[in-house]
Amino acid sequence: MLYIVGLGLGDEKDITLRGLEAIKRCHKVYIEAYTSLLSFGLSSHGLSTLEGLYGKSLTVADREMVEEKADAMLSEARDSDVAFLVVGDPFGATTHSDLVVRAKQMGIDVKVVHNASVMNAVGVCGLQLYRYGETISIPFFTETWRPDSFYEKIKRNRALGLHTLCLLDICVKEPSLESLCRGRKQYEPPRFMMIKTAIEQLLEVERKHGECVYSEDSTCVGFARLGSEDQMIVAGSMRQLLAVDFGAPLHCLVIVGETHPVEEEMLGFFTVKKETLEPEAETSNMQANGIQ
Repeated sequence: MLYIVGLGLGDEKDITLRGLEAIKRCHKVYIEAYTSLLSFGLSSHGLSTLEGLYGKSLTVADREMVEEKADAMLSEARDSDVAFLVVGDPFGATTHSDLVVRAKQMGIDVKVVHNASVMNAVGVCGLQLYRYGETISIPFFTETWRPDSFYEKIKRNRALGLHTLCLLDICVKEPSLESLCRGRKQYEPPRFMMIKTAIEQLLEVERKHGECVYSEDSTCVGFARLGSEDQMIVAGSMRQLLAVDFGAPLHCLVIVGETHPVEEEMLGFFTVKKETLEPEAETSNMQANGIQ
């Protein structure tokens, strides 16, 4: 049996009882480490904390292993119970759907244990989940690669008055282009896109296309460390959010569409009151309003 278990968004405490029971009965436990990360990242202390809670050793599964060498893990699941742990919900990334397909094709039973995901946790800001359009991903631009296919998706969402969730790039154990050219993989340090970078890239793409899909004055909501005790949520124009220090990753961004009065009332709790915002003060204000 292959168990695909969602871990939630914050730390080791966010796993469900059903997920914990599944892990404890497994012979081998893998933790996926490239579509998202818990609050402690891949630190040895964080992984040790998980291992202590689960009573199991963890094998970190990077992108290369899951996408190119998953057959070895699936072969283990033929004869014993194997757990594959995913931050958020198991189906928050297309890679995990592919893993299920491959397991089924090999005749392996699969059981999924769901958990909270960024896809529903963004509802904390008050924007109603059924008023979201297609989710987009924003990758890091390079000197020679500046993809902008997300622009048309934002355009369609905005035309329908829908909100757009922007997932920001995470680069963990990515081989450098130079090393690939030499035929020997060398990995770059981990990088996590911040809201400031995402907005700068969005505005660059708008200047390129010039269709006025959004602008510096468009209202957005920035999220940092969503689901953690120190999560940060700030609403304001793109220009205003550029001046906000959201702190450590992970970050994501919502471009706000047409709003309902109740949505506007909720957003008011998180709205920037001035051009330069002190994050600690805003976080305290949220807690004072009973919003965690």
